[in-house]
Amino acid sequence: MLLSQFIADADASLESLYGPREAAGIVKRLCSDVLGVPSYAHIVEPSLEIDEGKLPLLMDALVRLRSGEPLQYVTGFQEFRGRRFKVNPSVLIPRPETEELVEWAVQRIPAGGRVLDLCTGSGCIAWSIALELPGTVVTGVDISDEALETARGQFNSPGPEFLKADVLRLPDSFPGAPFDMLTANPPYIRESEKSQMHTNVLGHEPALALFVPDSDPLLFYRAVAAWAVRFLAAGGSGIVEFNEALGEETAAVFAAAGLRNVEVLKDFRGAQRFVCFNKKESIEK
Repeated sequence: MLLSQFIADADASLESLYGPREAAGIVKRLCSDVLGVPSYAHIVEPSLEIDEGKLPLLMDALVRLRSGEPLQYVTGFQEFRGRRFKVNPSVLIPRPETEELVEWAVQRIPAGGRVLDLCTGSGCIAWSIALELPGTVVTGVDISDEALETARGQFNSPGPEFLKADVLRLPDSFPGAPFDMLTANPPYIRESEKSQMHTNVLGHEPALALFVPDSDPLLFYRAVAAWAVRFLAAGGSGIVEFNEALGEETAAVFAAAGLRNVEVLKDFRGAQRFVCFNKKESIEK
């Protein structure tokens, strides 16, 4: 089968679910990942045939895409800060916005510093910090055994330690404390916002890592603030990702906890996306 024909047919079959532009992008990336060819291969080589051994892989992948399964789960990975992270339905697919959170953190972690990443999921934040700052001691925390297994298996090189803990239950002590940096990308999408989300997210990404009740949408941020107060070193810093509709409310949680220099930061799209803060010495553990 000609690659150009497969792409044309696949584009058409996915348009109703994703729209023409997004469908075309998904199909091109699928072909690049499975066949190892550039996205423009079918244009510069219109007579290029798909290897018969790989055609079944493409067809099976297309069936999964038609069902609404995200491309990243079909291929098994997502690029994040130049690295391929393994993903599956037990973890959220890393987003470009979160790369900015890592960038902010790595610029402020002292040499040989200790980092705590709450709600670590795939471990993309924890691993990125550990790999970009050799000598940094990074601990990732999640409540999901499946997510922790995914995070631990990302790379063969020495990396973070991943521990199971419920962020909503503040322990009296924690291994590695005190930390110089705290990062977190906790659940923050309100149940009432489900109607605004694409079916491929609702039907496949883990609800445990996505949703919070409308009655208490900031419960994870109160918990993260409490971890920061108890386990950050004096003068330590933190940054968390949040729901862009709740920026000022989220910042108020950290200010109320006694953290200082609380600031709302925007992402590359101009949306309020992060809250950063510091711990001052006068806060009692």
